[in-house]
Amino acid sequence: MTTNPASPTALHPFTVEVAQADLDDLSRRLASTRFARPAPGDSWEYGTPDSYLREMVERWQRFDWRTVEARINAHPNFTTEIDGQTIHFVHARSAVPGARALVLSHTYPGSFLEFLPLIGPLTDPEAYGGRAEDAFHVVIPSMPGFGFSTPVAEGGWTMARTARAWDTLMRRLGYSSYGVHGSDGGAMVGRELAILDPEGFLGAHVLQLFSFPSGDPAEFEGFGPKEYAALEHLQWFQSVGGYNAMNGSRPQTIAAGLSDSPVGQLAYSELFESFGNGTSLVTPEQVLEQVTLYWLTNTSAGSVRYHYEEAHAQREPVVSTGRLGVAVFEHDFQTIRSLAERDNANIQHWSELDGGGHFAVLENPGAVVADLRAFFGAAG
Repeated sequence: MTTNPASPTALHPFTVEVAQADLDDLSRRLASTRFARPAPGDSWEYGTPDSYLREMVERWQRFDWRTVEARINAHPNFTTEIDGQTIHFVHARSAVPGARALVLSHTYPGSFLEFLPLIGPLTDPEAYGGRAEDAFHVVIPSMPGFGFSTPVAEGGWTMARTARAWDTLMRRLGYSSYGVHGSDGGAMVGRELAILDPEGFLGAHVLQLFSFPSGDPAEFEGFGPKEYAALEHLQWFQSVGGYNAMNGSRPQTIAAGLSDSPVGQLAYSELFESFGNGTSLVTPEQVLEQVTLYWLTNTSAGSVRYHYEEAHAQREPVVSTGRLGVAVFEHDFQTIRSLAERDNANIQHWSELDGGGHFAVLENPGAVVADLRAFFGAAG
């Protein structure tokens, strides 16, 4: 591990220290919020309700960012440069000899903050009801354009490019063998690493595999109520997921509003509340942690561009042959196994879990940790 500032592969210790003036500015903006007029009924049918935003703004005005900052700084943080881009990451090594290495890749509109509560159970499993052989060295990077991996140096940061950056990062940290876990965008990065299948790769554990019907009627043979319910949920989400279209076509337009209004950023982060159609277990404090990080780092523009980059990437579909494990939570996107196996030839682990949804790491971290142990424990 080098700390030579002149080296392009240097690892620089990093401390989060938000200027008090930035916190004061946020407080002033929240106090002067001009709320939109409520839609009829003020429900989630029209998008983020006025009543929800008013309650959350009241909470936000009492929110203590410094406690979040202290939790971040309680772990070793670093930055490094990969492919011309500053990358921020947390690196928590286990004291257990022979621990495996694991990179945790976050969601949208989430961040590296999602995974901080997992560091203890993963690095010191015996203290959390596990076995010594369940131990991991944990690396939690921020995707380019998110959190402290800013500013974005150039365009073209797709999930595949991010996957290659994570492989470079793990090699730079001295790991010849490692696995990855991810959800949402992080799951896409995980699958890209399974496609890359670098030497020593232990596998990708993901909460979703985004495999959809191709239009071939034969794909529906053998479908039952479970598969059709999954398609129904997908159709519902497409009807309310307007941010996909906006981010994928006019990211800089929406970023202008999100970067100027903290409440706009909060409203646009409705996925934390709305994805499970009323079943979300994400707490208001967890939402505010994420939204405050986005606001203080002014990263709305970088984060929303991933949809655009993916939509405009020139690439043919690829079947993954790397080792994969899937954990499907009951209120999340329901990966259809036959379609997933069409696109991924080496799925070695499949679990279906209760008590969580699209942000299961926030909602049911114990179940995620247990499934990680099961999947990577089977890797030998």
